[in-house]
Amino acid sequence: MNIGRQYSAIPVPSEKELRYGEIMTIKPLIILPDPILRQVSKPVEQVDSDILKLADDMLETMYDAPGIGLAAIQIGIPRRLLVVDIAREGEEKAPQVFINPEIVKSSDERSVYEEGCLSIPEYYAEVERPAVVTVKHIGRDGKEHLVEADGLLATCLQHEIDHLNGVLFIDYISRLKREMVIKKFTKAAKTKAV
Repeated sequence: MNIGRQYSAIPVPSEKELRYGEIMTIKPLIILPDPILRQVSKPVEQVDSDILKLADDMLETMYDAPGIGLAAIQIGIPRRLLVVDIAREGEEKAPQVFINPEIVKSSDERSVYEEGCLSIPEYYAEVERPAVVTVKHIGRDGKEHLVEADGLLATCLQHEIDHLNGVLFIDYISRLKREMVIKKFTKAAKTKAV
């Protein structure tokens, strides 16, 4: 996800929790209209070195794009894994890894952000979502965690969890606008294939 407007601070994970900085691989991004983006991702069975390496590769890919969130399905891996870092430019990186994330509580209060997506490059639209969410997930440590998020982090987590369910942010805009976006990216994909 790439997004603008408001930012909120999040705690910086300890170095013990992060492997970021080791050798990582930038993965190619899946771009609309690729049908894999509509797949529902399967749960991660166990947190092992392969999953942690995948998370590190996803962080590297997200930073390279650049973006603030990335779901595994966006690099063609249908697993319930996402990474986020909403630190502003010039701030220290604050990567977070969410394995098998699940929204367990949403506020009635709503907020609107202009969202973008690394799988739908250079297209932005205002999307209304719950302002505060509580997300249950497994961390890099293999333990279950509960995070209450508001502001940009809440929006980013909802956007990325949607990806894990085969939902794109353009599903929240009008049907006419959505069809125009899909048509544009379908045409671009056909042109690229030729």
